[in-house]
Order: sequence, then C-alpha cells, then structure tokens
Amino acid sequence: MKLSLAIVALALAIPTAIYAQDSTAVSNGTYPNTFSSGSANVSPFNNKSKRFNDWAISAGVGVPLMQSADLTSIKNGNGKNLFGYSAYVSIDKAITHAFGINLQYDRGETRQGWFNTKDAAPDAKAIAGRTQYDAISILGDINFSNLLRRVDNHSPYRWALHGYAGVGTIAYRAYQKDINGQQLMTEVKPFKLGSLFGQAGAGLKFKVNRRIDIEGRLMYVITGDDTFDGGGDPYSQVNRRSSQVSDNFFNATLGVSLKLGKHESHLMWHDPLQEIYYKLDVLANKNQDIEVCKKGDADNDGVCDDWDRQLDTPAGARVDGAGVALDTDLDGVIDLYDKCVTVPGPVENNGCPVTTGPVIETETKLEGIEFDLNSDRILPSNTPILNNAVNYINSSTGAYNVIGATDTRGTDAYNQKLSQRRANNVKNYLIKNGVQSGKLNSIGKGKKDLKYPECEPATKCPEWKNRANRRVYFEAK
Repeated sequence: MKLSLAIVALALAIPTAIYAQDSTAVSNGTYPNTFSSGSANVSPFNNKSKRFNDWAISAGVGVPLMQSADLTSIKNGNGKNLFGYSAYVSIDKAITHAFGINLQYDRGETRQGWFNTKDAAPDAKAIAGRTQYDAISILGDINFSNLLRRVDNHSPYRWALHGYAGVGTIAYRAYQKDINGQQLMTEVKPFKLGSLFGQAGAGLKFKVNRRIDIEGRLMYVITGDDTFDGGGDPYSQVNRRSSQVSDNFFNATLGVSLKLGKHESHLMWHDPLQEIYYKLDVLANKNQDIEVCKKGDADNDGVCDDWDRQLDTPAGARVDGAGVALDTDLDGVIDLYDKCVTVPGPVENNGCPVTTGPVIETETKLEGIEFDLNSDRILPSNTPILNNAVNYINSSTGAYNVIGATDTRGTDAYNQKLSQRRANNVKNYLIKNGVQSGKLNSIGKGKKDLKYPECEPATKCPEWKNRANRRVYFEAK
C-alpha cells in the first residue's frame, strides 16, 4: 500500500518538475530583490514580461503528535508523551506573489497510548497504539507577508509568514498493543471515500539565498476517522473513552525548499512595489538622456528649430505644427498683421480688400475651424478665428450661411446630423458674441462637401486631411 501510494505521488511530481523551468527568456540585467538594490532595466510586472521563478520543490521531516483521539501522544490526554516521525515532499507552484498551490506527499508514523509499542506492556490495563500513514494532498499557500505588506514599506525582507490549508486522501495501518501483544486493528486504502482528510496550518520561511529557503511548519491534520489511533472498532471499549469522532494530530516539521528556474528572484519573494519605488528613485536621480529641442527655439513660437519650417516667425503670431505663421484667408498677410483675417486683400491695404463700401463677398472659407472625430464641440483653437469672424460679419451688410461638413467616415444620415450640429454650434457662438441672428443661417452638408474629395474612403488619406474635411465655413447668401 505504501509503495503504490508513493509511486502515484512520484508519477504526479516528475512531469511537474520537468516543466518547472521557465519557458520565457532570461531578463537582460538585474532588478530589485533581497540581495540587490535594483537596476534601470525595470519592465512591467506581468506574465508576458515574467522575470521571476514560480516553481519549487520542498521536503522536510518532523514529529506528529496525536492530540484529539482516544489514544493520544500527549501526557495530559489518554496517554503519555510519545513521539512519532514524519516526512513530506511537495511540488510548489506560485500563482501570484501572495498565493500558490502545492502538491504534497506525506509519510509518517504516530505513537500514542500509555507506553511505546516498541516496549512491553507494563500491566494488563495499559494500551498503546501506532499508526503508519501515507497521504497525498493539494494545499493552498497564502503568503501573508506579501499579502499584508504595507505600501510604504520600501525595505526588502527575508522572513515570510505562510498559511496552508487543503484536502487529500490518506491511507493508514493502525496497530494496537496490550499485554497480549500487538495486532493490526484497522487498514484504510487510499482514494476511497473514507480516506479523505484535511489539514491546515502555518509556516515561517527564511530566505537563505536565491535558491534555498528553510521553513518551520505546524500543521493540524483532521483524519475524519475514529479508528486512526488504533482504538479498533468505533464501538470498542477503547474508542468509547472519549466522544470525538475524528482522530486528529499536530505535525511539526522543519523543511527546505529548492526554487527552480533561471531568474534571480522567486515570485513568492517578489514585491512589485519594490520596482515602483526603485523606478521612481531612478527617474528622480537620473540625468535627462533625451535632449528635447536640441537646436532650441530661436523665434520662440513653441515649435523646435529641428522641425520649424519658419525660423523667423514674428512674436505673437499663431503658427501651425510646422512653425509657419497662420494666414487664414491666404492673401499673403499673416493673421498677426491682417486687419481682415477672413477676407483676402492686398498687402498694401493690411490684408483687406480695396473697396469704397461694405465688403460683400460670394464665399468666404475660414480655414482652421475644425472638429474632433464624431464631435461638434468648438475647440479652443477655433475661438480666435471665430472672434475675428464676429468683427467681420458685424462690419458687413450681407447675410451668411454657416456651413458644416464631415469626413467620409460614418453613414450619410449620421454625417448629415453631425454637420448640422457643428454649423448650429458655430452659429450660436457668433450670436452669443454679438452677431445679429438674422444675418446667419446654419446648413449641414455631411460628407457631400469635402475639402479633400480624394479622402473617400478616409483610410486613403492621412489624418490631417480627414481633420480638414471636418470643418465649418461661411458663404454669402
């Protein structure tokens, strides 16, 4: 029975150990851990950028003590102080830095009663028992030191408190000895309904180095069986000495864990906050490696000289992304000096048309009144142009259509409504800022009025052309 259970445990453990080595590439450099202050090579803490080990093999030996039974291993119970032996081996998988799962095989022998079964019975009333057991269980492993670690604790640590709990199957042979000799009282095979058991407890780990941990554990094993102590039949004279129906025992062990993998740190010792603290320190102390605006900004227009196409922009002039001063009406006079920003005119007349009366034009397009995708909100960059339009329309005797347009994305019906909302918003802005409502009429043309007709569909054009199609302009009635 012991041999077959051990073979099953070994069969489960070998494939797991074979695949325990990390499949991801080794990190290029070091990073914060117990023995180093870290490195600038800090990458995201996720499964894809895995830079830690998460498999280990553990083994240990200990002493089991029957505590809740008809025959106990403790003097103040139904017996005297008797010590058995135990051993375990487990394959440990860390799921997160605070939780893992262990596949564990236990083997041992408990000794209980009024004398050691290796000795002769001292009198006719003395009864002793011993139980040889083998068990396989699945244990959950909670790393309380990582789970409850304070976020303001920047220091590395080498001690960790773990909690364990799990269930499994236990097989045992329970013997009883009295003045007449020793006999087998109960035998339970593994993987039977009556062989289920549970155990829970705590362990204190110490990190010796990147490969080795040592741990002291105290586990409480609940067998769920009243015959585990060797008392025999549940209704026997021995098993009627106490009312409990489950023979339970403590198991104190001292073990060692071998952490598998290629990386410097194991996941159960890996504190992701340490990397954040280190990265902040690096950024705070590191000199700027990337020099922005290496050639400077000679004309102080907000566009670096490295990509400024107009290096002598006059002070105060609005510029586009290439550093070129804006000329809304394309009359050769930049908006800074243009007295009629939205109406073309000669340079000698400060950009205004030469006329003896009020300006009447058939069409005026205000370049630059553009909108975000699927939006009718007036952008802050539009307000200077619209404010100039207020002055121009008020000085004119004509009436104007405020025409909205869209790019080619979306359905005709949707774009028609969107363009109408854009035109309405511009119209309302002008009225709110002093334009007579009777001078304005809003029209939405959807995607039927493209500034760049070649952008059909939108994927054929760069985004700046699609943005230019999302516009509002004026047209004289």
